[in-house]
Amino acid sequence: MKIVVLAGGISTERDVSLSSGMGAYRALKSLGHQVILVDVFLGVPGEIPEDIFELEKDWAAEIDQVGEEHPDIDRIIAMRPDWRKCFFGPNVISLCQQADVVFMALHGAEGENGKIQAYFDLMGIRYTGTDYVSCALAMDKSIAKDLFRQHGIPTPAGISLKKGEPDPQTVPFPLVVKCCNGGSSVGTYIVTDPSEYEEAKAGAFAFDDEIIVEQYIRGREFSVGVVNGEALPVIEIAPITGFYNYKNKYQPGSTVETCPAELSEEKTREMQACAEAVFGVLHLKNYARMDFMMGEDGSIYCLEANTLPGMTPTSLLPQEALALGMDYASLCQWIIDISMKG
Repeated sequence: MKIVVLAGGISTERDVSLSSGMGAYRALKSLGHQVILVDVFLGVPGEIPEDIFELEKDWAAEIDQVGEEHPDIDRIIAMRPDWRKCFFGPNVISLCQQADVVFMALHGAEGENGKIQAYFDLMGIRYTGTDYVSCALAMDKSIAKDLFRQHGIPTPAGISLKKGEPDPQTVPFPLVVKCCNGGSSVGTYIVTDPSEYEEAKAGAFAFDDEIIVEQYIRGREFSVGVVNGEALPVIEIAPITGFYNYKNKYQPGSTVETCPAELSEEKTREMQACAEAVFGVLHLKNYARMDFMMGEDGSIYCLEANTLPGMTPTSLLPQEALALGMDYASLCQWIIDISMKG
């Protein structure tokens, strides 16, 4: 197959996306596919050959590993001063049209808010992952949590706030402040007392015009992938220090991850059933990953759904698939196979 692995972009998760893209690109090449890795924002400048898929080039050779801090997006934007006329970089659309399928390795706003998926639908471009409607529902945590509550899916109590509107401050401390449309824990703060609250809100508002203020759940953290509507093994995430923030997510050795998680069979199935219910409530297709907290009393809470889960060397979904005996390359192929059937 001819496959474009689409990565990069200008969200705070740009570096994570490039790392996911690099892994998927090399895995799909190893399976014998004709593959190129394309930055959705920077594209491939200049003239491209008639069949770029036949070029013998390691498109991932210059991609670095994910750093401890999210990237300087202003520097990337400055490389394309005319970008507001068209988000897509040079030749991106023509390359995607030449491919049999686009492997979506994008993370964050541009990749997961549904806009690119909607454009691809109009252009007749096949892609992996869920559609634009479910992307939009899952990306907006305020909407997603409203749907969770309407359908009886447990989620931390809280409110959403838009920039400039009054804050009723009804959530007791400790609490969590985070971006409504963010990812990779960028703009996420655990606040223990009122002295930290305003600073946390300002930090989150620096990344988004709407934020979530919600109950802090003290306990254990888990994640559950769902593929084709069926849950994968549960994985537990235990950072060595602090919480599961950007650094602890992507720096090797920062977090202890156990898969399958050490849970009773009953609790495992409860969490998997909840993940499958979220998959249905948000009208997700093909695959996704749901994040959970389990309180000290054993109660579970769904935090959010990720429509394009990370595929980096430290990402959770590949570890869950490995627990089923499926290696990274086979997982990439599985994602393509189920997406092509949809």
